[in-house]
Amino acid sequence: MQNFNYHSHTYRCGHADFDYTDEEYILDYIKNGFKKVAFTDHAPEKNITDKRNHMRMGYEQRHEYYNSINNLKEKYANQIEIQLGFEIEYLPDDVDNILELKKETDKLILGQHFVYAPNNKDLVIFWAKKPATEGDIIRYGEYLEEAMKLGIPDIIAHPDICFSGIDEFGEIEEQVSRKICAAAEKYKIPLEINLNGVASKTYFKDKTLNNDSFEEQVSRLKDVKYPRKEFWQIASEYDIKVLYGLDTHHRGYIDLYKELISLANIIIGDDTLKKLNFIENV
Repeated sequence: MQNFNYHSHTYRCGHADFDYTDEEYILDYIKNGFKKVAFTDHAPEKNITDKRNHMRMGYEQRHEYYNSINNLKEKYANQIEIQLGFEIEYLPDDVDNILELKKETDKLILGQHFVYAPNNKDLVIFWAKKPATEGDIIRYGEYLEEAMKLGIPDIIAHPDICFSGIDEFGEIEEQVSRKICAAAEKYKIPLEINLNGVASKTYFKDKTLNNDSFEEQVSRLKDVKYPRKEFWQIASEYDIKVLYGLDTHHRGYIDLYKELISLANIIIGDDTLKKLNFIENV
């Protein structure tokens, strides 16, 4: 079972548990036998593009974040390896600011929650109520490919999130999936099987931790939008490294990581899992 996690948020993003401290995260990771973790909270924006509330820390707040995580690195150095990073979105006109954050941290994961609309001004948010258009999905694939070509991300988080609002996985979806996987193979960037889509519809249904049986959680998988089975079937055809990402926002995620992996595996299927190249570290 994977004993590391490189996708952890903090209260600073505004939509995680506000009273769940950085140190409590680490104590939960240690309790559950993790050997290496990275804090990768939603990256602050120097030039604000994402105008939604409660989505990320302020730009100057990053210094307090750095100090907190670096202090934990030192305090728990003999028990767990801790890295400092961000979950970023790539935008073509924001590369310099992204690279500035990269220089300041240990790890960047690319979690592309939005792309520009055709007017190159407004944002199209994935997993919003309005399903993404074919053009949005094509642009998503182009953004991921460009970011990998520039050497920005260490990991691609939830590469299948752009398909989360799509009922039918058709030709365009397959083309974009292959573009993403081909780039990940070429630039040797691992892809993450994200567990937040599973957690939010099962053990954290209605944003509250429940104690329902595993069998009851399995019955809820029909509502899970990602991981997207078709994407990972395609990914299994490529020489790509794969890992799980807990995408922790709330107490209980870490304690349930084995169950969440099991649920994600049910969606993906044994035949595909056998072909995926899971890694031990990155």
